[in-house]
Parts: sequence; C-alpha cells; structure tokens
Amino acid sequence: MNTLKAGFIGTGVMGKSMALHLLQKYENLSVYTRTKEKAGELLKAGATWSDSPGELASKVDILFSIVGYPHDVSEIYFGENGILHNGSEGLIAVDMTTSKPALAQEIFKTAKLNGIHTLDAPVSGGDTGARNGTLSIMVGGDEGVYEKALPYMKAFGSNIRYHGEAGSGQHTKMANQIAIASNMIGVCEALVYARKAGLDLEAVLKTISGGAAGSWSLSNLAPRMVACDFEPGFYVKHFIKDMGIALEEADTMGLALPGLSLAKELYEELSSAGAADDGTQALIKIWNE
Repeated sequence: MNTLKAGFIGTGVMGKSMALHLLQKYENLSVYTRTKEKAGELLKAGATWSDSPGELASKVDILFSIVGYPHDVSEIYFGENGILHNGSEGLIAVDMTTSKPALAQEIFKTAKLNGIHTLDAPVSGGDTGARNGTLSIMVGGDEGVYEKALPYMKAFGSNIRYHGEAGSGQHTKMANQIAIASNMIGVCEALVYARKAGLDLEAVLKTISGGAAGSWSLSNLAPRMVACDFEPGFYVKHFIKDMGIALEEADTMGLALPGLSLAKELYEELSSAGAADDGTQALIKIWNE
C-alpha cells in the first residue's frame, strides 16, 4: 500500500486520541499544537514535531486539523505560517473542527488556487468516540479527494459519510448539534423527574435507554450526570459556539428553531455560572442548583 505522510494539528480532548489512532495505523505522523506539552504522549509514541502549521503542511501529503473556533481555523489555514501559504501542491488538508460552512467554502476555493485539496469533515462522538476510534465523520468537498482521505479517516472513525460540495460537512454537523441540543434538555429533565419520584436512577437509565427514548446522550452522558462527573468530553463553551453557528445559518434560511434557542440560553446561563470548561453533561447543574 502506498502510504502518504500524515500530519495532525490540534491535540486536545479529542484530537490526541484521533492522532494516536492515526500514528498506530500508519506509523509516520507529524504533529503541531500551540502548547507542545499537550503533544507529549504522541511524541513519546513516535510522532515528529513541527513548529507551525505551515511547517507541518510543507512536509506531509495529508493532514488533519481539529481546533477550537472558526478564528482558530482561519489562523492555521490563512496565516503567514499557515497551511495554504506553505502546503505543497497536491496536499490534502482535512479540517475536522466544527466551524462555519462559509469558512469551509472559502478555504476550499483559496486552496484550489494553490493546488491544495481540502475537505470539511467535522466529527461527532465526543471523547469516547475518539478513544474508541468510532467517531461519526461528516464530509464535504470533492468526492475524489474524499475517497483518497477515507482510509486515513477510518483510523479513528467508523461512521463516515460524504455529503456533497464544500460546506456540506459543516451543515450536516449543524443538524447533528441541533438534534443533540434539545435532547440534552430532555435527558436532564428525565433524570430530575425520576429522582423526584424516588426512583433508582441507574435502573431507570438501563430501562429507558433501551426503548424509544434511547439516544447517544442518554447512554453516554446521563450516567456521568448521575455520577456528578463533569469532566469534558466536549466543552460547554464549544457547544455554545456550535449552537451559535447553527442559529446564524438558520436565520439566513429564514428558519425558527425554538428548541435550539432555548438550549443555547440554558448553556449560556451554565457558562456564566463558571462551567464553560465543563463537559456538556454539566447542563444538569441548572436543575441541581
């Protein structure tokens, strides 16, 4: 098999596990993250270090990035030491950050002028999916480029789907976040109700998770709520960012999304109370107060 030289930018809660899977499967991996210490485990495992996104882009054939916010994506792609100014012709750059569809389209167009191929490929599944290599990946861009990148995405994803032109991956992720937002309110209210009724919460979860109420959040995040485990698999602050993008996109389409609006208000209340760096399951704190 002709193996491409691979790179990874961003080694946070999810990125580190994703990069480890890539390293274990393909062995050659260059990494960059703003805080080098966060890449320590990867470097010990055999990854090589790059001092900037541009340096990394200049020495690999395919790279993946997952950073925090759209402005971080803009910086690593458009900055002087970024991917588009320094990547070699033919490079495949896959951004897995949840970001704005319009930004994905702008990156795609600019990259094409430089002979670089890009995909927008946000992920879902949180820290658990990243650790287990079972992430859902939603991809937009040229289908031929998607086919070339697919074997590498399979290192950390199990539900990978092509959705269309540049920006389509981001639009699909917005649909994903909209579904999760209202569901998280339902999960919290179900637990609060069961507790008030004097029920065994663990028994309730085992029962309702296997029925029509079942969801990823109910199976994976509700047990953390019961255990008062608010460690981040996905940050509250990043979920607020995602919901904001979704509401902006909905507004341009003339759509009203009252469930999403309520969820964003509740998460902003939670963030204002000091929980911005908690996991999204911390929403239960609003009812626990």
